[in-house]
Amino acid sequence: MGKQDSEKTTKKPWIALGVIASVVVLFTLLVMMMPKGFKATHEEIGTGKPALVFVYDPNLASSHAQTEQMNEARDHLGDNVHFLLARPGTPEGDHLIAKYHANAAELLLFDGQGQLIKRQFAVKDANQLMRWVR
Repeated sequence: MGKQDSEKTTKKPWIALGVIASVVVLFTLLVMMMPKGFKATHEEIGTGKPALVFVYDPNLASSHAQTEQMNEARDHLGDNVHFLLARPGTPEGDHLIAKYHANAAELLLFDGQGQLIKRQFAVKDANQLMRWVR
């Protein structure tokens, strides 16, 4: 009996470490797969690069679809374009929405100097977005 008890106590720490390591690896993989978030502040508009601002309304299915397409376009365009959200009900979002008379699910494209140059309602797919910002 003494030998079996020592084998059990020797195996327990290794099993616990294996479970912890598996959880950490799984969590890391999930974090890496999650799409990068969008800033909901607008100080980057007019800083030399185009800025695409989407008026995000969580109550509209098109908002989720549009952010997925924005993530895909951002993967291709990288840091050449600022991808931003304007969220109604936040001070920053409400200010931008009022200033540009924007509506829910509307895309606003600003040039590098901060001038509004295009606007259109969602949903634009990733390829359309990439062509739109060029």
